[in-house]
Amino acid sequence: MSPTAPAMSPAASSPFGDPAAIRCERAVAELRAGRPVVIDDSQGQRLAFIALDSSTRSSYTAFAEVAAGQHYLFLTATRARVLGVAAEHGARVPLAGIDFDALPSLSYLREPEPMPAGWTAGQALDDGAVEIARLGLLLPAMVGVLLTPGDDRFDSCAQVSLCDLAQGAEQAAHAYELVARSPVPLREVGMTEFAVFRGGVAQRDQVAIIVGNPDFAGVVPVRVHSSCLTGDLFGSLKCDCGDQLRRGLRKLKELGGGVLLYLDQEGRGTGIAAKMRAYGYQHDGLDTIDADAQLGFGADERRYGSAVAMLQGLGVQRIQLLSNNPTKAQRLRHAGIEVVDCVPVTGDITAENEHYLRTKAERAGHMLDVDTLIQAAQ
Repeated sequence: MSPTAPAMSPAASSPFGDPAAIRCERAVAELRAGRPVVIDDSQGQRLAFIALDSSTRSSYTAFAEVAAGQHYLFLTATRARVLGVAAEHGARVPLAGIDFDALPSLSYLREPEPMPAGWTAGQALDDGAVEIARLGLLLPAMVGVLLTPGDDRFDSCAQVSLCDLAQGAEQAAHAYELVARSPVPLREVGMTEFAVFRGGVAQRDQVAIIVGNPDFAGVVPVRVHSSCLTGDLFGSLKCDCGDQLRRGLRKLKELGGGVLLYLDQEGRGTGIAAKMRAYGYQHDGLDTIDADAQLGFGADERRYGSAVAMLQGLGVQRIQLLSNNPTKAQRLRHAGIEVVDCVPVTGDITAENEHYLRTKAERAGHMLDVDTLIQAAQ
């Protein structure tokens, strides 16, 4: 169905891969395990931090003791706005004397305490810590302490730099290799081919589903679909993701063949745990964007480096994008993929997902006329 895709990994600068990318991967693993990571700016400034999301009372207490009470909680600008504070670069909240049980109220609960007095603006090192948390699918609420030159209290911890994030993680985000492919017959679609690509930070597996026999040298119909465990697999009524997945595959067949990229980006890139927290807030009446804001996330945390790498690995440069989301098209174009046009893919509207779809149209700019879709379904 397609030519054998070449390996997309860049030439390694060491026998075991790019050192900067390796340091990023180790930092992500340590942070998810609840252990501290040290990040530096290559100019003498260093920050030791843990993620509140992976911390326990005992690990937080240990960190606070080693930090000698100089630790603080960093909140993103989005979360700071939830607390009523305009902090363009995020906010550092001093934690001396603040118990572990009080931290969720500051960092992600819907009915938080007011922002404590004495907060200060965040800096680049805090943004770096949040980026590592994002790579690890953790909430962007970090407990950190600034280190003075010669301070060796955290020297045994994983070390990473802002340069590593800018170079290694970015390089890894586009370094994917085809590792397996096999024919798979699908109901209502017929024979397809599943091509599994591996790469990025933490070497996640991503899947390209090739429908029919598309001409990869021409304009290829492509659906870029982010994973949705609740909708795709279990038929959740809160979204239309499962409908879009199956209708997207059928549309590819109708168009004579194409590619569906199934990306591991649950919860618009926030991860399944954050998505379930956001679901709780949606159940209480918030829309998807405001629910994610409660957790410190932006409206859409997804990235498309893996999609671009997979398309390039298949030899695809020009696509007809099956999507209602103009931002997705813009990001693909910015990454070097020529998006010739967009074809809408819609799902069923239910009483449970109508508010979700209206939020997509009204706040996220998706090309959806919800009222017309409702009338057509009646």
